[in-house]
Amino acid sequence: MSADAPVRLPAIAFLGAGSMARAIIAGLLQPGVEIDGGIRTTNRTAAKAAELAGLEGVSAYATETDAAANLAAVAGAKLVVVAVKPAMVPELLREIAGDLEPGTVVVSVAAGVTVATFESLLPESVAVIRSMPNTPAVVGRAVTGIAAGTRSSDDDLALAVALFETVGDVIVVPEEQIDALSTISGSGPAYVFYLIEQLTATAIDKGFTPEQAALMVQGTFRGASELLSASDDDPAELRRRVTSPKGTTERAIAVFEEAHLKELFDRATDAALARAREMAAGA
Repeated sequence: MSADAPVRLPAIAFLGAGSMARAIIAGLLQPGVEIDGGIRTTNRTAAKAAELAGLEGVSAYATETDAAANLAAVAGAKLVVVAVKPAMVPELLREIAGDLEPGTVVVSVAAGVTVATFESLLPESVAVIRSMPNTPAVVGRAVTGIAAGTRSSDDDLALAVALFETVGDVIVVPEEQIDALSTISGSGPAYVFYLIEQLTATAIDKGFTPEQAALMVQGTFRGASELLSASDDDPAELRRRVTSPKGTTERAIAVFEEAHLKELFDRATDAALARAREMAAGA
């Protein structure tokens, strides 16, 4: 989000305010974002709602103390973000369907729940957008994939893009690519953390202290990422610059290539995609 281009959004309701919803809310509360009608949130417990109630412009409701909390949150909201666990989605949609105003845009962040499921349970006057943000939203560095529903307009899609751009970058894809996207950017932070974890263990095995290993590995990942971001060159070119002919790095890269690292990523992401499809089918 550019500080030179203020974002103006209509009233937003978050049904389910877990870590992902809270990250998005943090983005919405940045300077340069204006919400006409404020932000409404619902949680199951009053304690969770109280954590959000103190934020300026946020009205927080708890379903354990107010049976009509979800209905109160969606009243007058133009954007409704469904952020509950996937298994809870159908019941929630049936609850709110009759209280959504025509023209409301419902945005799903529920993994594995299809647009068809949402549209079958909501009025035809309501648009649906499916999204897949990732956890770096917490620090404003998310990559979010979004897909339009069959009833959403270009304006509805633009509204969803503006929402998620408050916490990072946005990619618009057809819905059939959302599950594949989830195996790359959705699960991707876990892959990066796993690589950091394993390289740190290797550094410790080579005699460094855990503190030294963490500094070396985390600093290297951070520095390489920032170098890539600042450079006009692609990763392959930047790698070649580090890989001197007949040097140590070349020998290490040869080991990765012998292990067919690309094929390993193919297999891993294929496994994640298969599981995403199982989840969509209710398995």
